[in-house]
Amino acid sequence: MTGPAFDPIPTRHSLLERLKDWGDQTSWRDFFDTYGQLLYHVAVKAGLSDTEAQEVVQETIIAVARKIGEFKADPAHGSFSAWLMQLTRWRIADQWRRRAKAQVQASACPPGVTAAPTLKRGCLQDDTGSTGPMERVPDPAGVALDGVWQEEWEKHLMAAALERVKRQISPRQFQVFDLHVLQKLSVQETARTLQASVASVYMAKHRVARLIKKEIQKLERTDV
Repeated sequence: MTGPAFDPIPTRHSLLERLKDWGDQTSWRDFFDTYGQLLYHVAVKAGLSDTEAQEVVQETIIAVARKIGEFKADPAHGSFSAWLMQLTRWRIADQWRRRAKAQVQASACPPGVTAAPTLKRGCLQDDTGSTGPMERVPDPAGVALDGVWQEEWEKHLMAAALERVKRQISPRQFQVFDLHVLQKLSVQETARTLQASVASVYMAKHRVARLIKKEIQKLERTDV
């Protein structure tokens, strides 16, 4: 079964080349549609609010536009995923610094005085010459971000692979897979709901899972 000529993850080589043309709005829309949710979910899991995460998406896209000419589609220079993650990491760190700065400004005290760390209100005289409050704020953006990125990247590939497989199978087979695997109904419940045999549920699960694995492997090979 075939569908429209739409690829949920456009060939990265060709897409990245097209992105070097800032006027190519179609390619930039493809890039945003393909990676926007990935960037957003990573930012939220890094501890940012919805608004902050949206800003990370926008600022990362801008960073990609500015630096796309520096990226080389060559395994010797690292993967596209690693390159995009680094750009995202910097934008997340920017948001944490802005949050820290806003918190410091909100509790602003007279010159030479800093907010008491254990009080909601009030100030402490700072005669120690120690590091200022901005520098003392930890940067959670660096905490386990590699793991968060990998988890979201795998979900991203899974969703793209599933979209591709949907064009290769019948709606009936996908419905079986959706109910049994994605929605986690038992084999018996799935068969009863769809008025299908238990054997057909097992067969659909096996076939679709095999196709998804194949598509994920294809997508991973394009991550250069």
